[in-house]
Amino acid sequence: MFVNLDVGVLHEPLSGRRWEPARLRLEVERRAAHYRQQQLAPGDRVFIGYGNCLEFFADLLSVWQLGATAVPVDARLTPFEIETLVRVARPRLFLHQGELEPSLAPIFEACNVSPLDTDAVPQSEAQVPVSSFTLDDDALILFTSGTTGDPKGVVHTHRSLRARWIALQQALGLESYRRTLCLLPTHFGHGLICNCLYPWLSGQELFILPPFSPQVIMRLGALIDEHEITFMSSVPSVWRLALKTARAPQKGSLKRIACGSAPLTAHLWEQIQAWGGTSEVLNTYGITETGSWVAGTTGGPFEAEDGLIGEPWGAVVAIMKSDDTAIPPGYGEPCATGETGFVWLNTPALMKGYLNRDDLTARAVSQGWFMTGDLGYLDAQGRLHLRGRTREEINKGGMKVYPADIDAVVERFAATRDMCCFGFDDPLYGQNVGVALVLEDTSADTLRELHAWMKHHLAAHQLPVKWYLLDAIPRTSRGKINRDSVAEACAAHEPVDLANMLGAGR
Repeated sequence: MFVNLDVGVLHEPLSGRRWEPARLRLEVERRAAHYRQQQLAPGDRVFIGYGNCLEFFADLLSVWQLGATAVPVDARLTPFEIETLVRVARPRLFLHQGELEPSLAPIFEACNVSPLDTDAVPQSEAQVPVSSFTLDDDALILFTSGTTGDPKGVVHTHRSLRARWIALQQALGLESYRRTLCLLPTHFGHGLICNCLYPWLSGQELFILPPFSPQVIMRLGALIDEHEITFMSSVPSVWRLALKTARAPQKGSLKRIACGSAPLTAHLWEQIQAWGGTSEVLNTYGITETGSWVAGTTGGPFEAEDGLIGEPWGAVVAIMKSDDTAIPPGYGEPCATGETGFVWLNTPALMKGYLNRDDLTARAVSQGWFMTGDLGYLDAQGRLHLRGRTREEINKGGMKVYPADIDAVVERFAATRDMCCFGFDDPLYGQNVGVALVLEDTSADTLRELHAWMKHHLAAHQLPVKWYLLDAIPRTSRGKINRDSVAEACAAHEPVDLANMLGAGR
């Protein structure tokens, strides 16, 4: 199991291509033979500059066969961003498909990186020896931030990855993953480690789609029916579009749905259950540093609830009063049941550390415990509930405001298509509350109805005092929201004149 080439069938639903395990084995062997001829050696790093296709998975396994470390990168990165990552990670090879961006050539030459077009890999009769890597060798580096500044690369070993997959198999089994769909990017943990590699390396069939494609999302129900998909994972932003544009699947093949990257609200959770025709919608909690999915809602039935995550999968969760790694769990003061504090995790799937950043590693890891930066609590059943990120918490005159709580209310308003609450500097309160809105109707009547809705459901100190109407909420390449980035985008717009709007409604 896991990286022995006894894998499932790979499919590309849009192109109709599929690779059986025998074809995949040949592709891995010929690519590995070619890369070895390019002097790729154990311990070298290889950038894979494309994803979400059959060849990506062949290249990933061929790199591992040779004992090298795979570094999947977002194909949409600019040459400047690629140069930033290259200078930090120092790869031996940069794998790409088709013509290389000309401006990258001098960058690669200066850093002694060999670019290789994988579409031109020759046929080879050379035999590739059985991989000789050890479980503690580096397997995967995933960059989670800093492509234009100080990159933060999460380093996973073969041991930490296998620990995650074994924990998932013990907690979730494989039956529901028989025909798995991936429409998430393969350059980050959620899409690659859990949505793709967990089922596929366990022998289940994997169907690969382009990531975050509106045209694909609008066809989602039809694609699920056509290919009898039993499992898929996604993020809340994808579901908000799918629920409004895609017909629901009709054949009943879908057994389980996972949603990650941000906690589901109860409202969105129930909508996904109804659309998918399954009660098994798992609100998963995943961090790249812990091999992605580390907890989720299993063992139901249960009632959907804002921020409910559930039980840990191959991990121990501790809620502490401090986020100081000098006093990790076992030394610091734990929170009481139901009390919000800092979420710490202990798992054998924990990363080796941040690439070349011992300083960052020391600020996040202590005695095997990882300080997540999330706020949450454990209920009487030992289930994890999330309240938000520590850096997202808004301190309004000493009163704590959790943006996710406001998002959960605004999302329920009928005309809301998307939204994001954020904090901004306020001369009186220190911080105050703003909200970015994408609405189906921006008429004054609708805005007044939204204001009444929020006033009814939120405490006075939680009410956003600045509203911004946008065409779309900015998101990262992983589909996540960075509230600071949303606040910056809103700064270029004029806020809604709330006083005039509300006054006109009297």
